[in-house]
Amino acid sequence: MADSIMSKAATMEIPINSNGDTGTPEDDSLEQDLQQVMVSGPNLNETSIVSGGYGGPAGGIIPTSSIKDIRMKSRGVSMPNIQSSISQHGHHRDQHPGSSNHNASNSAEEVPRGVAVEKLDSVKKWGINTYKCTKQMFSEKFGRGSRTVDLELEAQIELLKDTKSKYENILRLATALISHFQSMVQTQQALGDTFTDLSQKSPELQDEFGYNAETQKLLCKNGEALLGAISFFVSSVDTLVNKTMEDTLMTIRLYENARLEFDAYRSDLEELSLGPRDAAAMVRIEMAQHDYQIHRDKYERLRSDVTIKLKFLEENKVKVMHKQLLLFHNAISAYFAGNQQQLEQTLLQFNVKLKPPGSQKPSWLEEQ
Repeated sequence: MADSIMSKAATMEIPINSNGDTGTPEDDSLEQDLQQVMVSGPNLNETSIVSGGYGGPAGGIIPTSSIKDIRMKSRGVSMPNIQSSISQHGHHRDQHPGSSNHNASNSAEEVPRGVAVEKLDSVKKWGINTYKCTKQMFSEKFGRGSRTVDLELEAQIELLKDTKSKYENILRLATALISHFQSMVQTQQALGDTFTDLSQKSPELQDEFGYNAETQKLLCKNGEALLGAISFFVSSVDTLVNKTMEDTLMTIRLYENARLEFDAYRSDLEELSLGPRDAAAMVRIEMAQHDYQIHRDKYERLRSDVTIKLKFLEENKVKVMHKQLLLFHNAISAYFAGNQQQLEQTLLQFNVKLKPPGSQKPSWLEEQ
C-alpha cells in the first residue's frame, strides 16, 4: 500500500505557470514585487521584461506598457486620457512662442510689402501723368488741343530769354578782350625788359632805350589795372547771367511744365464731361475734377512765383549793369587817354582790388 501511495505521488501532476515555473505563493509575491518596481521605475516603453528563466518561451516576455496599463487601471486612470492631457498641455505651453514668432514674421513681411506697393503706386501715377502730358503736347503741336496762355507773362519770359542770350554774347566778347589784352600786356612787359637791357649795353643809345623802357613799363602797369577792371566786369555779369537769370529760368521751366500738366488734366476733364453720366462715369469725373484742381493750384502758384522773380530780376539787372557799365566806360577811357590817376580813382571808386603780378602763376611747390 505504501508503494502504491509513492507511485501515485510520483505520477501526480505538478502545476506549472505560464513562465515554466512552479506556481508557488512565494513566486507569485515575488512577481508582484517585480511588477511594482517596474511600474515605479524609469520609462521602458520600448523595452521588455523577461519574467521567466533563460531560454524560456516567447510567452514569458511581458511589455512594460502592459504593466503600466494594469497599474493605471487599478488606480482608475486610463493612459489615453493622460497622454491627451499631456499633449494638450504641451500645445498650450508652446502656443505663445509660436504665435509671437508668427506675428514677428508677419510684421517683417509687411514692411517690404508696403514699400513695394508705395513704389508701384508712384510708378503708376508717373506713367499716367507722362501719358497725359505727352498727349497734350502733341495735341498742341498739331493744332488739335488748346493751351492756357498768359500774354503778358509770356512776353516777359521771351524778353528775359532774349536778354540772357545777348548778355552771354557780352560775356564771350569781354572774355576774348581780356585774353587779347593780357597778351598785349605781357608783350609790353617783355618789350620793356628788352629796352632796359639794351640801354645798359648800348651807351650811345642809353637815353633812347631808357625812355622807351619806362613808357612800356607804365603801359604795362596801366594795362594790368585795366585788366583788373574788365575782369571785375566779367565776373559780375557772369553772376547775373549764370546764377540770377538761370534761377529765374529754372522757375520758368517748372511753370511751363505745370502749365502743360494743367492743360492735360483740363482736357481730360472736358472729355469726360462730354461723355455719359452713369454711375461709373460720375466717379471718373469726380476723380478728374480732383486732379484738375490740384494741378490748377500748382500752376497758379508757380505763375505767381515767376511774376515775382521776373520783377526782382529786372530791378537787380538794372542796378548791377548800371554800376558795371560805368566802371567799364571809365576804365577804358582813362587807360586810352593815358590818365593813370583817373584809372586808379576808378578802381578805388568801384572797390576793384588788383592781384599782385605773378599771383596767378602757381609756385614751384604747387607745381610739384
